[in-house]
Amino acid sequence: MSLHRTASTAGWISIIVNTFLFGFKYWAGVVTGSVAIIVDAWHTLSDSLSSVIVLLGIKISRKPADANHPFGHGRADLIASLIIGVILGVVAVNFLIESIERLAQKESVHYGTVALIAIITSIVMKELMAQYAFWAGKKTKAPSLIADAWHHRSDSVASALILVGILVSRFAWWIDAALGVAVSVLILFAAYGIIRKGINPLLGERPDKKLLDHVNRIAERLTGARLDIHHVHIHNYGNHKELTFHIRVEGDSLIRGHRLATEMEGAIREELAMEATIHIEPLEAH
Repeated sequence: MSLHRTASTAGWISIIVNTFLFGFKYWAGVVTGSVAIIVDAWHTLSDSLSSVIVLLGIKISRKPADANHPFGHGRADLIASLIIGVILGVVAVNFLIESIERLAQKESVHYGTVALIAIITSIVMKELMAQYAFWAGKKTKAPSLIADAWHHRSDSVASALILVGILVSRFAWWIDAALGVAVSVLILFAAYGIIRKGINPLLGERPDKKLLDHVNRIAERLTGARLDIHHVHIHNYGNHKELTFHIRVEGDSLIRGHRLATEMEGAIREELAMEATIHIEPLEAH
């Protein structure tokens, strides 16, 4: 199965299963009057919406570079993950407010068998979906799929909290509204994590030490000496990365410097899957 096919399959499974779970949990929430189950149902529906965004993001990110987008469309996947985070945040804030209002009004809820079955079904199915999305995300290296997996996992954990609430509800009138607050906060944390991971590559990241060490090893292998590599910048476009840096070369031979830069660019392309642009400086200038 191709990487695109794997990602598409994960997206469609998420859409179908989450739409079913939303209907089941929303109905159970309305029947019992539970704000915790209703907020959990909307959390599940946001999974379906986010999966639609994931599919669109992956489809767009696979488009080749063109005149208007010389570095390709890979960042569409990052933008998709940001939209997922925003959807989660909006859902969380709305139900956090409603849950606090219920606490203030001292509203209690009496759960039934329907609620118990709906929540247990949700826990099992959402965790299975999370495991599959994690696998698909690692295989395709798609950040939006990893974001979707954490979305599934947070929904599974939220449903588990509600299950605990159902089991102890007879002893605490406030448990449903309190769980609504807890689930909303959990969703907010998940949204924050997804947005932060999506924003960092868009804003620009500092090259890590592992990458810098690898570039220096390439330089030493080609020249027999450790070059003065500096002013290193990395530009992440999703499935395409650009690396730029300066090196200082001893002597005044333009041919030698050009040959060294060409050899290093080829090695970096082969070993790191990045396109490098190297600026040559004379060692004597420093």
